Amino acid sequence: MTTPTALPHPVTPSIHEPGQPYVLGTGSDETFRLGLQHRLWSATAHALWEKAGVQPGSTVIDIGCGPGHATMDLAQIVGPTGRVIAVDESAAFLKQLHDGEVARRLNNVERVLGDVQELGECLEGNESIDVAYARWVFCFVSDPEAVITGIKPFMKQGAKFAVHDYFNYERSMTLAPRREAFTKVVQAVAASWRSRGGDTDVMGKLPGLLVKHGFKVTHLEVLQRIARPGTTMWHWPASFFHNFIPKLVQGGFITEGEATAALQAWAEAERDPASFIQLPPVYELIAEKL
Repeated sequence: MTTPTALPHPVTPSIHEPGQPYVLGTGSDETFRLGLQHRLWSATAHALWEKAGVQPGSTVIDIGCGPGHATMDLAQIVGPTGRVIAVDESAAFLKQLHDGEVARRLNNVERVLGDVQELGECLEGNESIDVAYARWVFCFVSDPEAVITGIKPFMKQGAKFAVHDYFNYERSMTLAPRREAFTKVVQAVAASWRSRGGDTDVMGKLPGLLVKHGFKVTHLEVLQRIARPGTTMWHWPASFFHNFIPKLVQGGFITEGEATAALQAWAEAERDPASFIQLPPVYELIAEKL
């Protein structure tokens, strides 16, 4: 586990951080992909933040902030009278967040280096958080309950926990028409996440865990999208699979031959104007601390 550390100043990590637990990596390829992903899903994120009550003066925590694309948007919303606490266990990502803060002249972000499953050790201070946000974080952690129990003491009564994450990922995501080679890769993605303790069906568990620990679920909805070749959204899965398929080979989850077949299937679909991909359903949830 990464030792929790407050970061008032930038850190200078190894770019690739060997041994770090984030299954998708923290290299420049993943940084670029995360930036594209945020842009394509930013309207969805902003709509959920509005539902959760993020506004000027709010104190918000971005749990598993990565390189901070959502963090910086939140910082602009809460303004100089608000605060955003950004927690991640990747020093490389937090360094990128610092650079972004400097570029945008933001001074209301507190970066915290630590495991999101150990928030009780990472955070300091009294109950002050108005909104906690986690996007595609719970699906990667081995103990989602620990994230909830760790953040709860730092949230005000009535504070909101807003989440974007997956359910039915492995069964839902598919190319149309279906291609067996691509289906194998989707199954391998889910297997690779599970091997690190993750769960592509985690949103099915979160409502119950939140209720168990004194929250009331006030909003639950699924966002189902498709993407067609030539559209902007097509580049979201394209960037993911082109980045991650080689890592699946390296991890032993698929063979070189299976990787080649999957990429060929993707290329065929990309040339077919009648093809489309059903994207993994993204579920959004808001729970209120009672």
